[in-house]
Amino acid sequence: MRIYFLGVAGTAMGNAALLVRDLGHEVIGSDQAVYPPMSDMLRDAGVEILEGYSAERLGELKPDLVVVGNAFSRGNVEVEFLLDTRAFAFVSLPEALYRFALKGRRNIVVTGTHGKTTTSALAAYLLQQADANPGFLIGGAPLDPERGWSNGDLAAPFVIEGDEYDSAFFDKRSKFIHYAPHVVILNNLEFDHADIFRDLQDVKRTFDHLIRIVPRNGFLLVNGDDENALSLLPVSWTRVYQVGLASDCDLRIEHFKTTQEGSSFDLVWQGKRWLSIDWKMTGLFNARNAAMACLASALSLSDGASPMAFEAKGIDAFRGVKRRQQILQKTERRIVMEDFAHHPTAIFEILSALKNRYPNRILIAAFEPRSNTSRLDIMREPMLKALARADRVVIGAVKQRSSASVEIMDTEALAEGLRGRGVEAVASRSNDAALESLRSFCGNANESQVVAFLTNGSFGGIIERFVD
Repeated sequence: MRIYFLGVAGTAMGNAALLVRDLGHEVIGSDQAVYPPMSDMLRDAGVEILEGYSAERLGELKPDLVVVGNAFSRGNVEVEFLLDTRAFAFVSLPEALYRFALKGRRNIVVTGTHGKTTTSALAAYLLQQADANPGFLIGGAPLDPERGWSNGDLAAPFVIEGDEYDSAFFDKRSKFIHYAPHVVILNNLEFDHADIFRDLQDVKRTFDHLIRIVPRNGFLLVNGDDENALSLLPVSWTRVYQVGLASDCDLRIEHFKTTQEGSSFDLVWQGKRWLSIDWKMTGLFNARNAAMACLASALSLSDGASPMAFEAKGIDAFRGVKRRQQILQKTERRIVMEDFAHHPTAIFEILSALKNRYPNRILIAAFEPRSNTSRLDIMREPMLKALARADRVVIGAVKQRSSASVEIMDTEALAEGLRGRGVEAVASRSNDAALESLRSFCGNANESQVVAFLTNGSFGGIIERFVD
């Protein structure tokens, strides 16, 4: 088949195009701006990339199928051509993934507000280490496995990050509804994606829809410490295991310790010690990611037998994912790192983990209110609690939207609230101003510091400028 990807340069779309190309299909894609490394990976795999959008060009290509990314809506010339002519079949990316990669597979669908990318990468890595040759599609840029996609052995499990965001402008169901789950990991559940969900109940509703399609011979792994996740139980039609710290969890995390090099903990399965892990990842939240990935991997291979035989080979050496606690520079005086955290809970967890790991260093947080949730004023109070874990905070310029109909965060009020809690804080009107404030906060040559950039974007390029 000749398959055309509208929006091919995005991480998810690009990796999906590589999956489909690997299956032997001819793949062509268009996008407005195409940059390395994705452009290099696509071209090296034989994917033709077209810059910009053209209805006439699309008509001349005569694709058998068009995959429409969820960043596209009415008004795009290629979208309008598809709707006007009905000349070519078109599908959302999640529907294409089901058709070409997931149909008939034992799929591990990793969901939750936080931790999806790390948990997906770890599950894929563990299955590789167990010589299972899994398929996988990871939304970020993993260090382990060494790339974000693989078709693997068609008889092996397929690991996929299950995003609750909508599928396309013509399909407002959550992406994960398309993913035919055999194992569902529900890592946590909070209000997020305020641009498409009204409130927490609306978010719960879409997760409930996913749970309803887990088969009888499948598994649902639930965070046993998360009230929102537990509120979706009981579930009678499939096997359910709880994972966490609570005494009634099937898989418990015990003896968690933060070290200068990372963290260590035990995993205890139904009262029996299963695994002892000592790795470079920081934070209790990552221990839970590990517990979920280990159990999902074991169950996908044993089909319900005790997971105790699964050794989780190589987990101590797992390097994680780019932009998740990624250290950009390390000297005796200063450690500079970047993390994708943008939701208040994720920011609280990462800053708490850094405080525990580096108790004798000044912790400086640079936060960009950029995502559709983090830039809203309704998040100011939870963000205040989260950022108060730092000693000093620089708040970047709020990301604006052309059709904003919501109340944007008052960053001056956020900074004032932080100062009221004894935190040095400044709200910046531009990212250039944020960089100058950050340099000022780092000016004491007698201090040992950790500087943490917290953003799901580029922070206007100031991260690279600061490191330079």
